[in-house]
Amino acid sequence: MERKVLEDAVAYIRSLAERHGRNADWAEAAVREAVNLTAGEALEQNVTDVVATDLADLLKQIDGRPVVMEEGERALATADLTIERFDPDWRTKLLSVITDPNVAYFLMIIGFYGLIFELSNPGSLVPGTIGIICLLLALFAFQVLSVNYAGLALILVGLALIVGEALMPSFGILGFGGIVAFVIGSVILMDAENLRLSLPLIGGVALVSSALMLWIMLRFVGLRRRPALTGQEELIGHEAVALEDFTDSGHVRLMGERWNARSRVAIACGQAVRVTAVDGLTLEVAPLESSG
Repeated sequence: MERKVLEDAVAYIRSLAERHGRNADWAEAAVREAVNLTAGEALEQNVTDVVATDLADLLKQIDGRPVVMEEGERALATADLTIERFDPDWRTKLLSVITDPNVAYFLMIIGFYGLIFELSNPGSLVPGTIGIICLLLALFAFQVLSVNYAGLALILVGLALIVGEALMPSFGILGFGGIVAFVIGSVILMDAENLRLSLPLIGGVALVSSALMLWIMLRFVGLRRRPALTGQEELIGHEAVALEDFTDSGHVRLMGERWNARSRVAIACGQAVRVTAVDGLTLEVAPLESSG
């Protein structure tokens, strides 16, 4: 198969060279042996027609040369041509900016986090608007660039795992896996060597994501240590006042309400007690001086 492909390429390059009056033997050697020539040598061996120093010199040298067209042979008239140069318009400049691999990558990250913030805070509008615009621009850029879709999938999975760590803390398992997937996907995202992402940019985004994940984990740990503010657990630790003498069960006043109470020791009327547990509508209490 390799031999067949080689012979087909040789036949094609020889036919092109012979059609345009070029050196067919050298064209074949270029395919078979990968030989190279300097500009001067290429001109001497009839590999090229002219060697020009600039565009004006090229137009001057090819003036009057015959070329083969579909309708027949025609002569080029390039001696008196006027060269007009046009600067790219704003649309072309914008497209050239967003198709930079690093810019497209950053737009994708902003777009993803913008949508996450919008979904976590419905109605804020600003993160969602910015996120969807950035994500669409990133998708357009990826359509133009040479993107490895396995790398793109790893990036999205990594970001999803990081967000999952924030929503259901797994003591770092989801977050660590997300960071690893995110970094690997970022490294292999672009196939072409000259389009690879900047490693400092990848590292910076990974560090920011790690810091966000660490802050969320510390935040959750801090919330777990705070005393309860609602429900029955809120009552534990509060002080109450006995409304009567009792040795087993009686009543106490807590936060302006009358509650059933139980105690393992005798309680006197008007004595301050502390709530140690809640059992339905009954409070477990202990004398304040011995509750600690």
